[in-house]
Amino acid sequence: METKKIAVIGSGSWATAIVKILCNNVQQLSWYIRKKEDIEYIRKFNHNPKYLSSVEFDNNKLQLTDNIAEAIETADIVILAIPSAFCNNAIKDVPKEKLKGKIIFSAIKGIIPEYNLIVGEYLNKVFDVPLQNIGVITGPCHAEEVALEKLSYLTLACHDIANAETLAQLMRCRYIKVATSDDIYGTEYSAVLKNVIAVAGGICHGLGYGDNFLSVLVSNAIQEIERFVNTVHPINRDIKASAYLGDLLVTAYSQFSRNRMFGTMLGKGYSVKMAQLEMNMVAEGYYAVKCVHEINKTHQVDMPITNAVYNIVYEKIAPSIEIKLLTEKLS
Repeated sequence: METKKIAVIGSGSWATAIVKILCNNVQQLSWYIRKKEDIEYIRKFNHNPKYLSSVEFDNNKLQLTDNIAEAIETADIVILAIPSAFCNNAIKDVPKEKLKGKIIFSAIKGIIPEYNLIVGEYLNKVFDVPLQNIGVITGPCHAEEVALEKLSYLTLACHDIANAETLAQLMRCRYIKVATSDDIYGTEYSAVLKNVIAVAGGICHGLGYGDNFLSVLVSNAIQEIERFVNTVHPINRDIKASAYLGDLLVTAYSQFSRNRMFGTMLGKGYSVKMAQLEMNMVAEGYYAVKCVHEINKTHQVDMPITNAVYNIVYEKIAPSIEIKLLTEKLS
């Protein structure tokens, strides 16, 4: 197989985990990091100063840059791993011709708020990237467990399965197993919605609801996700597969889930702003629920859990009241 040049865009925990995975199989990759001081730190101390600091890198394999166009230009495959809320600002000034012929995978699991589009649609409509060159990296997979080299599974989705398999071969290693799929819409929307559900689960936990109720919430949630993705992009898919149900479970239950943590704070009485400040990390579910709410005005899918999170986060309805109403709608 011809060696592909890879660029990773972003420096958070998931971007750091992806770089760690790829360094098992590639001899060199470009890594875009926004802050010069973080680049200098990695060059000097061989690890990210802010995220997954236990991961040590071989700097001989890393081409670190704070110039996003430069990172993209040298790559055959580009992996976007920056929060959705900041994605448009980060890449909007990159000339379209810089992306021509590139295979671009989104590891963002969010919606671009300025456009109310999942990342794949955004790349296609705003940057004219052909759909067959757009892919999605999804879990179930927490960055923290990748850092610990605990066995994890990824799904890479792309209309062109050959493109998904090309990246899959570069990501498979002792502790990472990779499956491929052609369902870029279903996997990406599912990855977005599971963050919203995790916020709901956290809110319930913060309010004092137990495991019995959370199991009912998650059981209803996977049905909600299925209704939505089958409406938005109706194809034959197995919603029980790891890319859908597995990703939902790990995000709804795990101690590492920042969306669940964000929801727990809301359930315990924190304001949205205070929860965001204390976490110092981006909970994608906060942005996603507003975007999904807007998108669903067109589709009118029955989404009681998503609506409950929206009402709590954006309509400022008391979590105790909104979740009590939700309990009457679940079965």
